[in-house]
Amino acid sequence: MTAPAETVGVPRRRWPSLTQWILISMAVGTAIGWLFPTAAGSLEPLSTIFLRLIKSLVVPLVFSTLVVGIAGHGGDLRAVGRLALRSLIYFEAVTTVALVVGLLAGNLIRPGAGVSLAQAPAPAQAEFAGHHVTLGAVLEHIVPQSVVEAAATNDVLQVVVFAILFAIALTQVAAKPRALMLGFFESLADVVFRMVGLVMAYAPIGIGAAIAVTIGHNGPGVLFSLAKLVLTLYAALIVLILGVFLPIALLARVPVRAFVRAVREPALIAFSTSTSEAALPRAMEAMEAFGVPRRIVAFVIPAGYSFNLDGSTLYLAVGALFAAQAGGITLPVRTQLVLMLTLMLTSKGVAGVPRAGIVILSGALATFGLPIQAVAVMLGVDAFMDMARTTVNVVGNCLAAAVLARWEGEATEPAATRASDGIV
Repeated sequence: MTAPAETVGVPRRRWPSLTQWILISMAVGTAIGWLFPTAAGSLEPLSTIFLRLIKSLVVPLVFSTLVVGIAGHGGDLRAVGRLALRSLIYFEAVTTVALVVGLLAGNLIRPGAGVSLAQAPAPAQAEFAGHHVTLGAVLEHIVPQSVVEAAATNDVLQVVVFAILFAIALTQVAAKPRALMLGFFESLADVVFRMVGLVMAYAPIGIGAAIAVTIGHNGPGVLFSLAKLVLTLYAALIVLILGVFLPIALLARVPVRAFVRAVREPALIAFSTSTSEAALPRAMEAMEAFGVPRRIVAFVIPAGYSFNLDGSTLYLAVGALFAAQAGGITLPVRTQLVLMLTLMLTSKGVAGVPRAGIVILSGALATFGLPIQAVAVMLGVDAFMDMARTTVNVVGNCLAAAVLARWEGEATEPAATRASDGIV
């Protein structure tokens, strides 16, 4: 008996992957925001729902995976300390290079030249003028006064600090209660990862709505008024990726093609939502599937959200030089270096602050006597710049996890990577 005619020689229909659905939704959202800006504003609840669903998973995912990662493998505290030290060394080295790239881009392209600050609205200036972030305040902020408050506000760094203390204490209790707690957190982590999969099924709708709202609210015309600033940032970020991230990956023998496949979905989520938190659960899941041990993923990626903000750091350098150039102020190289050092120190530990980059930049401008009006001008295109710098933040943290796994000698390669990727 022959098979039915309709099944002979007819390929099975392949539905688009999640990445393809996200790209489709971004295109549709862009068209809606451009052609129907008023109607696009009504889609904001769809985007808010997605962001809330993702944010609700951040604390249980970070806490459970970090506790299991530290206390679940014999409680080797020396290994934890070594990983922390290596992470900080890597973070500081890469963020310093990101500052240098931003500094060079700002000096070579001079995005602020010819920009007038005369019409900058005073309320927007005053919104950030009073923010002065000090190193002492950042250090105080790291330690939570209430873990419940830290969880409620999704303060990832404070949750990480409490989770580390909890895990260290767990290694020092008797075997039976330790096993009980570890079993609970292992189960919690597995359940939350399953929840991530459920939430990601809604991602194309939420992301398409976020793009439509952004375009509808700001309008495409805002890009042309400050196109030089936006293009400077995007060009500098591309240089950072190709001139810094790629060589690091090659030196660490990270399989580049497989890494790109692993980070494309978290990167698309970050780009479309401008929120690192929205991409964090998927980034952790993708890096674990990529072959990075859970204990490294659980420590490096959440910590990197406060100490390894490569895209945001580069943006601060470009923004500071933009303000000086728009105000007609020439900064000597020595002053620029001191300004960059200040930005590097004060930008740590504030990833959970809304518009954290603007807040830090405003404080630095006030400290160095640069025109705060530049902040008001930059706010017009900040949403578009935020999309790019947030994406680079996420990719940089994923790369940090992959590199540190190699540094620790614990990375494993997926079978598909070994078979198809010639770059190792």
